[in-house]
Amino acid sequence: MWIDGKKTVLHTIPSGIFHAHLVNVIGNGVVIDPTTLMKEIDALESGGTNVRDRLRIAKKAHLILPTHKLLDMASEASKGEQKIGSTLRGIGPCYMDKTGRNGLRIGDILSPDFDQKYQSLKEKHLHLLKLYPDTTFDLGPEEEKWFASIAQIRTLNLIDAEYYVNERLKAGDSILAEGAQGMMLDIDFGTYPFVTSSNTISSGVCSGLGVPPSSVREVIGVTKAYCTRVGSGPFPSELTGEDGERIRVAGNEFGSTTGRPRRCGWLDIPQLKYATMITGTTQLAITKLDVLNAFDSIAVAEKYEIGDAVTDQLPYDITEGIKGVVHTHHAGWLQDINADSYDNLPAGVKNYLHYLEEQLSLPVIYISTGPGREELIVR
Repeated sequence: MWIDGKKTVLHTIPSGIFHAHLVNVIGNGVVIDPTTLMKEIDALESGGTNVRDRLRIAKKAHLILPTHKLLDMASEASKGEQKIGSTLRGIGPCYMDKTGRNGLRIGDILSPDFDQKYQSLKEKHLHLLKLYPDTTFDLGPEEEKWFASIAQIRTLNLIDAEYYVNERLKAGDSILAEGAQGMMLDIDFGTYPFVTSSNTISSGVCSGLGVPPSSVREVIGVTKAYCTRVGSGPFPSELTGEDGERIRVAGNEFGSTTGRPRRCGWLDIPQLKYATMITGTTQLAITKLDVLNAFDSIAVAEKYEIGDAVTDQLPYDITEGIKGVVHTHHAGWLQDINADSYDNLPAGVKNYLHYLEEQLSLPVIYISTGPGREELIVR
């Protein structure tokens, strides 16, 4: 995100941390790398943000160990050309321990036998690593940084987050839950197996914070004005030529975690319809419209060719099932947007947004025309 002309990339800490009047909770559904978390906190505090007073961490959130990263690297390397595009941050192996009921959680760091629990899980990981070819990874220094970060996390505000959040709801407070990945990376409903290891759909709010479904009032679906993907996996509307590179450069489409160039393509209506259906989206936020400023024609993937049929529904296996894509074309606006309200948007932008509203049967409430906060239009 960009604030006052400065870019900040957050991996674990909620984006509300920049607001002094807000309390920020890292929920139980998050898997936390202590080293990454403390780097973020130190960087934010060195820039003048009072993180410790504004941050709460769920005791039930799971910990990413250094050996989780090593397992991630070894597993991905062993797949050769079948790589799934892991970020190599240890997230997948951490979730495997969570579902396998072997994981360590934030609350465990307060236990007097935490070191013993750590060593036990580490030994399990080292045994599993014998199944893979050797991987270059200096475990000793990583462990040293990890334990130093654990010592610092013990001084933070660690809470029973499910009670805290529900008490705030009962008191009438508003809570905004922030998702970390796109819906199409959901373990159940995404482009499996090219997905993450958790539920990234809106229902993940309930299991990730411990709140009932009845407490969810609005679901804001956030989508770029075009499509991107990092790493491997299906991408029906991908642009591999000059237009894809133009979008990548204009949108600075490089992974925040890995720095890898993102694959770019036109907006995909079937996937958007699917995502809004699964998540129960009630309103839309469209970002990065300014990236399309220089295009005289903007295409949209409106339907898929599957067998002899044309449809806007996703097949069971999107990797194999789609033969082609049916595009519609829309006139670009060929100018900088520079608008402070919806009414002042260029006609081409309004036509594009109206098309999306018609296709998705949802209102576009938030319109981002640039990276700065002041470039967000709220209808």
